[in-house]
Amino acid sequence: MKITDVATTLDDPMQREHLLTMLLSELDGMVYLCRADEFWTMEYVSQGCAALTGYHPDEVLFNRTLSFVDIIHPEDRAKVRDCIDLALAQDRAFSLEYRILCGDGSERWVWERGRGINKPGGEYNLVQGFIQDITDRHLREKALAETEHRYRSIFENATEGIFQTTMDGHYLEVNSALARIYGYDSSQDMIAHLQDISEQLYVLPGRRDEFIGMMKDLGVVTNFESQVYRKDKAIIWISENAHEVRDVEGELLYYEGTVEDITERKAYEELIAYQATHDNLTNLPNRALMMDRLQQAIRSAHRDGSQAAVVFIDLDHFKNVNDSLGHNAGDEMIRTVAERLRGCVRENDTVARLGGDEFVLLLADVKKSPGLVAQAVQRVLDAIEKPCMISGREYLITCSIGVSLYPEDGGDPDVLLKNADLAMYKAKESGRNAFWFFTPELDHGLAQRLQLEQQLRVAINEHQFELYYQSKFDVASGKITGAEALLRWRRPGRQQIILPDQFIPLAEETGLINSLGQFALQTACRQMRAWMDAGLQVVPISVNLSARQFQQPGLVKMVEDALRDNQLSPHLLNLEVTESCLVLEEAGFLDTLAELKALGVLIALDDFGTGYSNMHSLKTMPVHWLKIDRSFILGVELDHRDRAIYRAMVAMAQHLGLSVVAEGVETTCQYEFLHSIGCNEVQGFHCGKPLPPSVFSHYLRPVMKSVRKLPLPLLGKMMPVSATTSHTAVMLSPTGS
Repeated sequence: MKITDVATTLDDPMQREHLLTMLLSELDGMVYLCRADEFWTMEYVSQGCAALTGYHPDEVLFNRTLSFVDIIHPEDRAKVRDCIDLALAQDRAFSLEYRILCGDGSERWVWERGRGINKPGGEYNLVQGFIQDITDRHLREKALAETEHRYRSIFENATEGIFQTTMDGHYLEVNSALARIYGYDSSQDMIAHLQDISEQLYVLPGRRDEFIGMMKDLGVVTNFESQVYRKDKAIIWISENAHEVRDVEGELLYYEGTVEDITERKAYEELIAYQATHDNLTNLPNRALMMDRLQQAIRSAHRDGSQAAVVFIDLDHFKNVNDSLGHNAGDEMIRTVAERLRGCVRENDTVARLGGDEFVLLLADVKKSPGLVAQAVQRVLDAIEKPCMISGREYLITCSIGVSLYPEDGGDPDVLLKNADLAMYKAKESGRNAFWFFTPELDHGLAQRLQLEQQLRVAINEHQFELYYQSKFDVASGKITGAEALLRWRRPGRQQIILPDQFIPLAEETGLINSLGQFALQTACRQMRAWMDAGLQVVPISVNLSARQFQQPGLVKMVEDALRDNQLSPHLLNLEVTESCLVLEEAGFLDTLAELKALGVLIALDDFGTGYSNMHSLKTMPVHWLKIDRSFILGVELDHRDRAIYRAMVAMAQHLGLSVVAEGVETTCQYEFLHSIGCNEVQGFHCGKPLPPSVFSHYLRPVMKSVRKLPLPLLGKMMPVSATTSHTAVMLSPTGS
């Protein structure tokens, strides 16, 4: 249409109305003119009424079918009325949103704007306006409001801290949880107080810079763990997860993320890590941590040209104490030793517990002087040796120590520890309560020891052991009073017999002595039964019980079964108890001895004088004989002091009602001395060597027959069997004499 055509149309009233109607129909909404009466009586509505309300304009005009008031939602009618009336009274336009009820029963939101039209007299009686459907927008806004509400609820009620921060370290928004984590009364209090996150929050300088650097590189930060200050300056651990927030144009707006308080978790992790590297009983470093520190000490010594020492410590006879007094007392002793060791080292040294009664000292940065290391180790020996109170009783602790040095004895932690362990075993072999430096010869000795242990186990399983018998004699009459049975190891295909001193110490250490002791007891009892069945008059046999056998369950029953199975009278068995048994818990040890004595067997205290016995022990132990250790007879020919000591021991024992057996007698001079001081019995090469049972049986006289003349023994003269009660001893003695 041309402009001239439009002008012509506007001059025509009919055309002008048609054009207006056409324009109004194109509007997305309804144009109206109504009266300002009770019903909002519509005098004009556009065609948009149908699309908006679902009613045709003719139904609404002049309230023909319904008034517009009926279309307004009942809950909103008063609000609409009040808003329009107020606008009319104030001579201004109005704008409001409300709901309508459509012809199809649906509910819509509409936006209405309009203004009153003056009558000629100045009073409003008409209202003109425009109503538009805003249901979609309203629903979006409502959903947005609900989403914001939910977000705000989550934001405020979350257990995790939530934040928004600027790049330069200012908080924009924080929730209540984060304020609580950091010790603030409210979110506002926290935002106001923390103006510089880098300086005021993080404990570690530069930690915020690391956070920013990760953000720049990755755009996110995950599990960023840090120590931070609370408001009260207490330090806690947190874990942060955050990301960048950018606008539609890609400009960085802020960082947004969460914070979790992980203080308890970190404390638990530290506890687990500590327990993984420390001994629970003593809180000393364990093997793993000690080996790590040893590796560090090796690097440091290599760099500085210094030395490092590994000091391996093993308590002497700890198992006896632990087994007899119980694990609580053993633990108390271990803790006591740990404290003493701590007091023996420098701050940069390490005291570690490997387990059981084994400790290691790591002496780092030591000057290359074995004398200095020896002095340090001697201090350890002196500190450990002091008496200590365990369960209300005083005990003397000693230890054996082995030392290896870097770089002389190895450049690897495992090698150094192994070599120190080897040296410790050498210290035990040398008499305990001593220390020993590693030498290459010890490594060869370990290989031999391991080989011997394996061979010993095979020998027990394959029954390669046998008993030899050595006689005892009455000093006054010269008659046989018994025989001592000694273990011998005869390996198949070899002529040479292995003597006890080569395998008994290892058997004691490994616990194999229990099997050997049981073998000796049963073999001796069976041999007596065999001699008796052969018509020979036998003498009682005694089995030496080691300390380990006293810790073996069922010891008394084992002795009782051996006697019963071989139909032997209990007086035919003499049990010899070595002095090493006296380190056991006294009450339990004496109870077992009392049970053995109650069976009717006789008991002797062997190796007397080697260090454990005391007057109280002799007074309370249910023993019949004292066997004085062979080391005391060696000097009586040349030293009057040795003779005085021996004479005193014999007199003391006899005053206590005990008989005395002198071991290791090898010369006529020794025999005559023992005769002069009234010693009861003797045993040793002077009277006879150990003999196999087939040979020894020749010296047992037949029952109820006259005593026949016996051939001379290999050494000394074999005396006839005494008509009085005789005694045969089964001995697990490493001396073999």
